[in-house]
Amino acid sequence: MTSPPLSIFIIAKNEADRLPRVIEAVRHLSDDILVVDSGSTDGTPDLARALGARVIGREWPGYGPQKRFAESQCRHNWVLNLDADEVVPADLAAEIAGLFASGEPAAEAYEIRIAEIFPGEAAPHPLAYALAPVRLYRRDRGTYSISPVHDRVDLEPGTRVARLKGTVHHFSVRSIGDQIGKLNAYSDQQVADLAARGKSTSTARVFLEFPLAFLKAYIGRRHAVRGTYGFITAMNFAFYRWLRVAKDFERRNREPKR
Repeated sequence: MTSPPLSIFIIAKNEADRLPRVIEAVRHLSDDILVVDSGSTDGTPDLARALGARVIGREWPGYGPQKRFAESQCRHNWVLNLDADEVVPADLAAEIAGLFASGEPAAEAYEIRIAEIFPGEAAPHPLAYALAPVRLYRRDRGTYSISPVHDRVDLEPGTRVARLKGTVHHFSVRSIGDQIGKLNAYSDQQVADLAARGKSTSTARVFLEFPLAFLKAYIGRRHAVRGTYGFITAMNFAFYRWLRVAKDFERRNREPKR
């Protein structure tokens, strides 16, 4: 069966344990799967090639610049972006293929729900919180932001946007320790981005950020319905949000005042 005129691009580093599942789920959707690797030491590039993907090595410049580079290397005008821990289930794959069944899709960009799957879950909880960013789009109508920390597609004015019914399964948690390490590194990048843009957070947030962020995750994002891992994940989210503010406070107050 002929695959749609669609490129799929993935940025990765040390994802040999998760990337095969991601690629296997979409191999029939594209004749151009691209992995941009930023220095893996676990065999990720060789594994990706063995699964039929093209691989380009490139140093890490930040989320936006890396994804913008990846989309520029795609062979088709229509592109689908996935992270290396995001799996497209069969119903969503069929929905995407159906968009191209009669030619060009009706819209020019598509939002796709992304729901996190916690350890022990086979599918997203029915009440799971989900983001819905643009992930399927025409390269001539949108491109990834150059922000090193904000992961979004900037669309041309007037772009026709629709939302797909299916949901990407996001297997983001390898372990609690791995999650904390990842969030710690991301908070460093966010503080550096604030400094580069001449921005800062208020000192009051050092005291308020943790409890408010916990409530946002546990209640607002409905982690409360997801048992012990829901509580743990809400705590980690709150700690990460607080850590970003605390590190920014440290940056602004590193030098003694005169």
